[in-house]
Amino acid sequence: MTERRIGFVGIIIENRRQTASKVNAILSEFGERIVARTGVPFEKGHCGVIALIVDVSTDEIGELTGRLGQIPDVHVKSALSRKCGTAAFEKEQA
Repeated sequence: MTERRIGFVGIIIENRRQTASKVNAILSEFGERIVARTGVPFEKGHCGVIALIVDVSTDEIGELTGRLGQIPDVHVKSALSRKCGTAAFEKEQA
């Protein structure tokens, strides 16, 4: 089993009206891995910001950010913890 770790994904959506539905469709596919989600629309700039807390493997975060990054006018940054995650929690509980 691939080790999952806690991390975050920051998403800036420019041209929100045309791209938000594509972003939301991808996020829905990863819904089981998203721990928390906050979205803030910025109407004056026709853009939005989404912050995610995720519990994912390195492969999963790569797939998520890669797919989001292929959408025009979407910018993505992410980071994963080195030690904190599901595997560490399960090890402590054993």
